[in-house]
Amino acid sequence: MSAPSSASSEVPRLALIATAAAAVALLAAGCGGSSTSSNTSPTTKWADGLCTAITTWTSSMSTIGNTLKGGNLSKDALTGAAGDAKSATVTFTSDLESLGKPDTEAGQKAKESLDQLSSDLKGDATKIQDALAGATGLTGIISAVSVIGTTVVTMGNQVSATFSKLQTLDAKGELQCAFKQAGSCAKLTG
Repeated sequence: MSAPSSASSEVPRLALIATAAAAVALLAAGCGGSSTSSNTSPTTKWADGLCTAITTWTSSMSTIGNTLKGGNLSKDALTGAAGDAKSATVTFTSDLESLGKPDTEAGQKAKESLDQLSSDLKGDATKIQDALAGATGLTGIISAVSVIGTTVVTMGNQVSATFSKLQTLDAKGELQCAFKQAGSCAKLTG
């Protein structure tokens, strides 16, 4: 069963997920050179864990977006994409929750921001599953593709907004330096 191209026109906006990477790049600006010391700070380790989780999740969501862009979407393909989105999001939110708080003055507020992001993403994953559950026939599949595509874009925007919030929480620049020094963040900022 083939979805019309108008149904997949929502999906190109998935590029907004890249805004999360741009937000991390902003966080990394304004810090001294990266640390090559083997004594990595706890805050840099926290940032590294966060960037690793974002990179993994973003890669998974991009793959899902490519699936949704395909012209030959069947209920099975859509079910697979929705299942992959849920699985990637469960892993991502679990990773966020396990990070704890960074060892900075604004650490608790940063953790609260990530906790809120985790909660929002879990709700979005449920929205994707609900859209799929209601998809019957061609019209239902087209509607589900639209809802899933829009929800994935929303998820990317939520990640980006959280990083913007983290930047405003960190008046001393400790998180900014940690993001610049964390090896896995280079993939997002480079």
